[in-house]
Amino acid sequence: MENTRLISLLKTLDKKEWRELRKFIQSPFVNQREDVFRLFQTLGDYIKSEKSIPDKPILFKKIYGNEPFEDHKIRMIMSFLFRHIEQFLIYKSMFQDEIKVKTQLAEIYRKRNLPKHFERTIREAKDLIKKHPYRNANFYENTYRIYLEEDEFTVQTRQMSELKNQEISDNHNITFIARKLRQSLASLTHQTVYKAQYRFGLLSEVLNFVEEEGLLEVPVIAVYYYCYKALTQPQNETYFSKLKHLIFEKSELFPHEEARDFYVLAINFCIKQYNAGNQKYLKDQFEFYKDGLKKNYFLTDGHLSRFAYQNIVTLGLITEEFDWVNDFIHDYRENLKEPYRESVFSFNLAVLRYEQKDFNEALQLLQKSEYKDLLLSLAAKTLILKIYYELDEIDALLSHLDAMRIFIRRKHDLGYHRDNYLNTIKYTKKLIEVNPFDKKAKSDLKSEIE
Repeated sequence: MENTRLISLLKTLDKKEWRELRKFIQSPFVNQREDVFRLFQTLGDYIKSEKSIPDKPILFKKIYGNEPFEDHKIRMIMSFLFRHIEQFLIYKSMFQDEIKVKTQLAEIYRKRNLPKHFERTIREAKDLIKKHPYRNANFYENTYRIYLEEDEFTVQTRQMSELKNQEISDNHNITFIARKLRQSLASLTHQTVYKAQYRFGLLSEVLNFVEEEGLLEVPVIAVYYYCYKALTQPQNETYFSKLKHLIFEKSELFPHEEARDFYVLAINFCIKQYNAGNQKYLKDQFEFYKDGLKKNYFLTDGHLSRFAYQNIVTLGLITEEFDWVNDFIHDYRENLKEPYRESVFSFNLAVLRYEQKDFNEALQLLQKSEYKDLLLSLAAKTLILKIYYELDEIDALLSHLDAMRIFIRRKHDLGYHRDNYLNTIKYTKKLIEVNPFDKKAKSDLKSEIE
């Protein structure tokens, strides 16, 4: 029962949704079966108390009492309940966009030949669009649909001189171009990572149209345009520079999720350049993280990814902003998810202390932590290795290297990391053994490591 579609869906509901769904299912317009409502209540009691969902015979008894068990009957009401939940979620989703709802209502009034109702409703839709905080593709689509509905009404009432054909065309173009550029970016990114091949259709014509028609004045088009150009022509630094300026200055014109995507795209561009040997984008990458943090774009349901947390610390250390990094590590500690919070916090604080040459505190932080993430555990062991070397604790270092080798050989799911860490152990031992006064031996070892 735990893995059924119904249970999986119910477990995603928050407290407010449980309350709303209860009223929804109680409505005779939606549901007229008492057994479906009893099933909803019964499952809700189990899920809210975090108890395991019982098998169908037990559920059947709770709903139908002493009636003989019928598998078909319990499966049928489970299916009914699942369908009602889907209807509820669709209803909620549709009514989240008030502008779209008003435009749809105006269409209904127009088709019912109620001009006063139509005019009032379309005026409300236009007032809402004027006050809307975002200027993404959805904004231009809603604007297009409002003008389109006005034109339909104008034709219906034979006031042909008032048609809004140009406004309809302009907003439709912006909607299409913004979405075309966004989808092309997604395809380009997937193509690069997974070596897939895509046909980009009208993309060349769209790019030319944007340039010829001056559409780079429209932020939603400009951001996607410069992002595409930066990814496809990284040698032209102008594109990335304009993209950076746009993201910093215009990100608040977009919904949270879409704005976060801009920052992630820009950060990934910087990472790609760094991996290609271009270190000049490290500072830009760090600035994107800092600005995105300030605007809360990297938090999802109040949580910060432990990978983003570690990347931010690493960039801060490379740029030697130690005070900022120290504040960040502590300020965002509670935003890390359990069960990784304490281990990720202590590891990153240990890395900071290591860079500040406070080896003893770094070692204490590493030794008292338990690491549930295998790669984080190996990173911690490597940092301990470096600390022992810096402190000239050779006996402790040799013992640590042997224990680390045994640990790695017991793990069979490390992939290429296995060879990397075994090489780290191998060359650390060679580094210990090399004659510090033999310049040739030291040079040869350096070449071998490189």
